Amino acid sequence: MSDLYVSWPKYHQTIEQLAIHIDQSGWKFNQIVCIAKGGLRVGDILSRIFEQPLAILSASSYGGKNNQTRGEIQLSQCLSMTTSQLGNQVLLVDDLVDSGTSLKASLEWLKQHYRHNMTDIRTAVLWWKQCSVMIPDYYVHYLENNPWIHQPFENYERMSIAQLRTSDPLSANPT
Repeated sequence: MSDLYVSWPKYHQTIEQLAIHIDQSGWKFNQIVCIAKGGLRVGDILSRIFEQPLAILSASSYGGKNNQTRGEIQLSQCLSMTTSQLGNQVLLVDDLVDSGTSLKASLEWLKQHYRHNMTDIRTAVLWWKQCSVMIPDYYVHYLENNPWIHQPFENYERMSIAQLRTSDPLSANPT
């Protein structure tokens, strides 16, 4: 398996490209649901660009050393949102679709819990791997060779607060 390393500037540029793809499609939505953790930053930025409310569905399937071991998918019990109800045109976003397990389970969860609210739901990701069982409606990069994607925020997964304190020269002088 090859590796793909993504810098912060490239990460943000890819989210902006995704926003352009969605906008150019002409499809109008009135709610964004992000799959956290990976889709949280994507959903936040798209929510700001499109000025649409953001809801969060937490999901977890990776663990182990460096979070590279896939286990059983775990979804939150409910959506976290500030609106009184979910919109009827939902854009479900994540950072990537790897196996497709998280995206598929999240779609099924939303349909099971909010089918009466939704008239349409579409999916959007930054990276779509060829090995996925799900094909997203919107994506920026199709990755035929299924690389492991190293995103810029992964450094925090290997960092403790003690390490952060010792590496931050300003930590001794809080303002």
